[in-house]
Order: sequence, then C-alpha cells, then structure tokens
Amino acid sequence: MFTLENPLVMLYVRLIGWTVLGYVLGKLLPKVYTTYLGKALLFVGVPIGIVSFLRQADLSGWIVIAPTTAWVAIFVGAGLAWIWIDLGVSDERFRALSRGITSREKTVETASGTTTTLEQESAWSGPTQGSFLLAMTLGNTAFMGYPVSLALVGPQYFAWSLFYDLIGSTIAAYSVGIALASRFGSAAGNQPKPNPFISMAKTPALWSLPVGVGMRFVSLPTVVVSGMSTIAWTTVTLSLVMIGMQLSQLRTLKNIKKALTCLSIKMLLTPLVVGTGLMFFGVTGEPRLAMVLQMAMPPAFSTLVIAQAYNLDRDLTVTTLAFGVVLLLFTIPIWLWLFS
Repeated sequence: MFTLENPLVMLYVRLIGWTVLGYVLGKLLPKVYTTYLGKALLFVGVPIGIVSFLRQADLSGWIVIAPTTAWVAIFVGAGLAWIWIDLGVSDERFRALSRGITSREKTVETASGTTTTLEQESAWSGPTQGSFLLAMTLGNTAFMGYPVSLALVGPQYFAWSLFYDLIGSTIAAYSVGIALASRFGSAAGNQPKPNPFISMAKTPALWSLPVGVGMRFVSLPTVVVSGMSTIAWTTVTLSLVMIGMQLSQLRTLKNIKKALTCLSIKMLLTPLVVGTGLMFFGVTGEPRLAMVLQMAMPPAFSTLVIAQAYNLDRDLTVTTLAFGVVLLLFTIPIWLWLFS
C-alpha cells in the first residue's frame, strides 16, 4: 500500500521533498531569486504547461460546472466566515455591555481636568476581518493546486482544475479579493492600489487558456509536443520549490486561533459542503474530486501582497499561509476517502 507506486505516496514525497528543498534554497539564496523564479513560472512555465496539458485533457461533459463551482465555493466560504466574524463581534459587544460599556468608546477624565476618549480595542478590527475574508477568496489553486490535481486525477481531468482556477479563482481574486481589501483596508503609504483589470491583463495564464483550447486542433511536430510536456512537468516541480522558498521568507506567526478557524472553514467545511452538494447535480467521480481538491487548497501567497498593499492584518495573513500548507498534508487523504 505504502509504496512509491501509490499516487498518494508519490504526491507526498514530491510535496514534502521539493517544498523542503525550496525552503532551504530560500534561506541560502537572496530573496530576489524567489522573485525571478516566480516571474519565470508566471510568464513562461505556467502558460506553456496549460497549453500542453489542455492538449491531453478531456473537455467533454459539463466542464462549465467547474468555474461555477469555484464561485459557489467562494461565496459559501465567505458567508460562513462572515457568520463567524459576526459572532465574534457580537460576543465582544455582549462582554462590553456586561462591563457597563455601551459603546466602543469610553470617556474618562485626566489628572489635568480634561476629558479624553479611549477606544476599546477589538479583536475583530477592520483589517483583521479583511484578512480573514481574503484568505477565503484566494486559494492557491495554481502553483499548489495544479501539482496535486495532476498527481491524483491525472492530465485527463486536469481541465476541470484548470477551468476552476482560471475562470473561477483567478478572476475572483482580482474582483472579490480586491473589493474586500478596499472595503476593510487602506492604501499603504505611497504604494498604489492594484488595478484589478490591469492585473488580470498581466496574468498570462488567463490568455493561455483560449490559446490552449485552440491548439488542440493544431497538429504539432513530436519534438515540439515532447518539449512542451517537459516544460510543463518541470513547471509543476518548480512550483513546489517556489512555495518552499516563499515559506522561508515568512517571519512571525500570530493570531493562531483565528488562522486555524479560517483554515477550517476554507479547507474543511467549504469543500465538504460544496463537494457533497455536487452529487445532487450529477457531478461525481474524478471531476468532482478535481474540484474538491481545488476548494481545499490553502490561501495563495498573493494574499500577503494584497494585505501589504491595503494595510490589512499581515500577522493573520502570514499565519494562514504557513499553517495552510501544513494542513493540506492532513486533508488530502480525507478528500480521497470521501470523494474518490
């Protein structure tokens, strides 16, 4: 059972091995190397990989369900997260009332006879709420989702994961994600807020999707197909190395309780609810597993970029990133057992 021929065992060997290697390299090499690798994957590796894997993928059936499911999962997760936040805020108000404080501010008299107001510190400040909700919106469905999907459902059903990511998660990141950050945060110093339309236009993976679909009908020389396949699988490996390099740059882990709650909603409760619901629409087997695995991905590292740009809770964001990668190792067997 626990042999290298087992796809799950091979996945864990690759996930842990390449991520640890990336972590070590991230500690040894200057930070700029992580940036270079990320840009190489974003602008070269991932687009070529998408075109290559789409040539092998099965696009028959109701594949449009994939991006629809992504949006449903995002709003279900955000709804559950908002309920939890509302419960936390309501609990704070109740405790404040029990102490005789009827508002968030309390007027006191100083020794000089003047009065001042003291704001009651909230554990659910606007930036914290923004980071909590942002982690529900931006899943790592590309750099981590692609390797997991390819290992467990194979290239034949990779299109389901691909459509989930590109038409669902990616567009949501630059629309819902930016909207949430704008609502709960503010611009950090002189750093401009990201323009969602420009950000999407600069995402090669989006325009490589129609190119890949069109290339399915073009006959290519064997050497070209082989070269594209080599680049595609190399990209999968380097994606895990980059995840490790990014993890090596995280510094502090705080707000652990909130982070674990956020990850439980995103990586456990939401996939369970939405994945079970797919059964009632006739979506079962490998396509459902591919989408459930995407739902269960940890938050994307781009959440930290947005949190810094909009002055959100960076500590909570960093903690969800680190714990999310670790939690993924424990949740994958659950989804294989429930939805295979």
